[in-house]
Amino acid sequence: MNVHWTNRSVEQLMAIYEYIARDSQLYAKRTADKLTRCTEKLADFPKMGRKVKEYDADEIREIFEGQYRIIYRIKPKQIDILAVIHGARLLPDTIE
Repeated sequence: MNVHWTNRSVEQLMAIYEYIARDSQLYAKRTADKLTRCTEKLADFPKMGRKVKEYDADEIREIFEGQYRIIYRIKPKQIDILAVIHGARLLPDTIE
């Protein structure tokens, strides 16, 4: 199964990188690498994450990497990474 990052999730990942890079480009790169690497497992184990309680939909799940929530949708032929959000932030009412 293919793991696809949506434009929105890429923008969020870049924003995380840029925020951390203000203090340390090395740590920013490490964080971005960890976030992207942990999504690779989803190709083989799409249901490894838990359902996102805010959305009450079986196909929308999340995994955690450090302080970040990675929200994804399981589709028949691919996994869409929908969002990468700091755990302290609220999720939007809808996610696409």
